[in-house]
Amino acid sequence: MTIRFMEPLNLAWDRMKVALFKPFDLHKWFVIGFNAFLAAVMEGNNGGGGGRFGKEGNFGEFIHFPRTAWTWIQNNPGWAVAILFAIVVVIAVVVALTWVSSRGVFMFMDNVVRDRAEIAKPWRDYRKEGDSLFLWRLVFALITFAVFGVLFALFFIKGAEIYDSGQGIGFYLPLILGLGLVVLAIVLVWGYIALFLKDFVAALMYKHRISCGQAWRMFLVAFKKAPMHFIGYGLLVFLLMILFVIAVVVAGFGTCCIGFIFLVIPYINVVVTLPVWYTYRTFSLEFLAQFGPEYAVFPKVEAPAAPTPAPVAPAPGA
Repeated sequence: MTIRFMEPLNLAWDRMKVALFKPFDLHKWFVIGFNAFLAAVMEGNNGGGGGRFGKEGNFGEFIHFPRTAWTWIQNNPGWAVAILFAIVVVIAVVVALTWVSSRGVFMFMDNVVRDRAEIAKPWRDYRKEGDSLFLWRLVFALITFAVFGVLFALFFIKGAEIYDSGQGIGFYLPLILGLGLVVLAIVLVWGYIALFLKDFVAALMYKHRISCGQAWRMFLVAFKKAPMHFIGYGLLVFLLMILFVIAVVVAGFGTCCIGFIFLVIPYINVVVTLPVWYTYRTFSLEFLAQFGPEYAVFPKVEAPAAPTPAPVAPAPGA
């Protein structure tokens, strides 16, 4: 079995051109773009800011932040209740969006596989699969939160002990570096799990109408056959996304920043860049299809039947 990367990408590109440009249908773009937007609504990345550790006083304030925050909460119970309420609201919104997004994954996939622009029908048809994906993503998120919570709790506890003992910066730098390496390793594993879930496991759920757990078991059979190819797939996707971001930035400045106006509106952003998301979704399906017929999501194109020869009329007098 030969696993290729560029051939599935070329096939995905050709499918995208036929689906979106032959002919060009603006209504189709907006419908499929809406489903693609739903599928990706919970995949935004949040930027982070850096802290200042140039002085030990700043680090001391940082490492004792949990203790300071707890003291502030005890002294301000009204604000504590308000913050708790806001957290509950945010969690409820995130859970609701995750549920909608899980259904959207199958809506967008159905549009791509069937080359059609529909919303209501795939929303109804893939309710069971969407709910299964939602539950899996919810449990995965809880586990992720627990793991990072434990790591950072250990960091603050151990860091506070080192700082309070009067040791210099040389003693807690290894703690920071060690935590950074552990977090990096976890993030890489987390990223690949999320990628495989969206690109391959959901595809198998769609094809075989099975639960998320069953699809994971089926995917792992293929993963064991070629683990490095799947890892390479993730690296290729990462590089392609970097090129996409560069292209968007260049296009934005090339239009005197007018293009950025469309990109700041989430739904319009997806519609404008739909060829990229359509190709990406198709690429994952074409790549997966290389592992056998049971992994091929696109319907098999039947060869046209040979024309039946016309019956020969008997010769006169025969």
